This record gives sequence, C-alpha cells and structure tokens, in this order.
Amino acid sequence: MASVQSTLPNCIFCKIATGNDPATDIVFQNERICIFKDIRPASDFHYLAIPNHHLENVNSLTAADKPLLEELKRELVNYMQSSRGIDPSEASFGFHIPPFTSVKHLHMHAIAPVSKMGFISRMIFRPNTMWFKTDDTIMQSIPGDGTTNQ
Repeated sequence: MASVQSTLPNCIFCKIATGNDPATDIVFQNERICIFKDIRPASDFHYLAIPNHHLENVNSLTAADKPLLEELKRELVNYMQSSRGIDPSEASFGFHIPPFTSVKHLHMHAIAPVSKMGFISRMIFRPNTMWFKTDDTIMQSIPGDGTTNQ
C-alpha cells in the first residue's frame, strides 16, 4: 500500500474513515476501507469506497496499491448486490482524475443504474474521458515496478 498509512486532520474523507463525521452514515467498514453514500448522488445507487488511510488520488497509486483497488471494487459490488439487489453490470465504477477531483482523497465511485443518470451526471461520470476513468483503466495504468504513476 501507500508508504505512509496515516490520515490528514483537514481531509473530510479521513474524518469519515476515522468516524469523526457524524453526518455520514458508513454502510461498510473494515481495517482498510469504508463505504458511504455520495452526498450528490448521480443515480439511485451512488456510493463511494475510500481507503481508511490518506491517499491523495489515482496519481499516487503504485503496484503495491492494486490489492486495495481490488478490495474497493469487491466490497462496493458486495454491498450493491447484498443490500440493494443491484446487478453490477448495470453500474459504473471509476475515479475522477486530477485536477477534476472534488476531494483530494482517493475514492472509487459506484453508480447504478447508469440508465437513470441525468444528462449532466452522464457527462461528469462519462467513462474513460480525461476527467473520469473506469477502475479497469486505472488498474491497467498503474506501473508494474512500484514507482509512482505520473
């Protein structure tokens, strides 16, 4: 994982991950990640999965972070299926790319059904644009030698 396993005091997602944001309802958490509802949902199901430690964005990822990304997706899919009965094939999973990030803490979006997204949301979360990449595209772009992805 990232070289520093810490949180930042002024990062809202670090506050959420440490349980210091009472307004956020965490629907899943373990020692590595947590999942909660997006405050501006783009469809009926719009949740974010974040690492509990601070990672700034996709450009901070190394090969050592691939298991973390796999876990973010796996737990989003598990929550989507088990508690909401949503088929993951009807969902979009991905990350905003800097400078198009609203919070500087890595977070994977899970949005479903895509068919219920409005026009603006379809643009904001349009897969594999310069501002939003799918989880598969991000996984493929992470260097294999452990260096930072720049």
